Amino acid sequence: MSGKRLAFVVTLVYMSWTNAVYAVDGVAISESADNIEISVTMPRARQDYRDFLMSYLFGAIPNARLADAPESKTEQEGPEQRILARWKDKQTDRWKELPTEKFEIVASAYTASSDECGKADGKTASGLMVTANRTLACPANYPFGAKIAIDGYGTFRCEDRGGAIRGNRFDIYMLTKKEAFAFGRRRLLAEVVAD
Repeated sequence: MSGKRLAFVVTLVYMSWTNAVYAVDGVAISESADNIEISVTMPRARQDYRDFLMSYLFGAIPNARLADAPESKTEQEGPEQRILARWKDKQTDRWKELPTEKFEIVASAYTASSDECGKADGKTASGLMVTANRTLACPANYPFGAKIAIDGYGTFRCEDRGGAIRGNRFDIYMLTKKEAFAFGRRRLLAEVVAD
């Protein structure tokens, strides 16, 4: 058995045994001289993780997944839309409280470096990866996924939070520290944009 396959089997057995993190309900493994057959039982919502592991380790998505019924629109749109849809469900009250008029913000800029974020993986508080000209760190009363048009700079999406991001303070993600320092801190007009 190759090292990758052995690691995969050990991971699945551990997840099945603990029934933790990815809620694997069961694992069946059979091995012959020519091949290994692994069967994983888990709730539908966790199959994406299984498919990722299977495609990474074996180069293909399991046949059972290919034969499944057509996916919902949210699943077809990809992981980014699934993440935002989950946040929208969790933060319905915040969507109702969004401002309807233009408002003034104090905008600053940040990067995904570890000295600013405490980690350097580029993952935002919402679970999305930072993206230049899109990612915005918003105060907690703004739901993830809300689109904010900032006069003169474009439309951004609330995807992140920050310790100093409160009240009317917003942080725009930028690729480099040079860009972030050049941006500085600015008072700007902004408004919430409907999808």
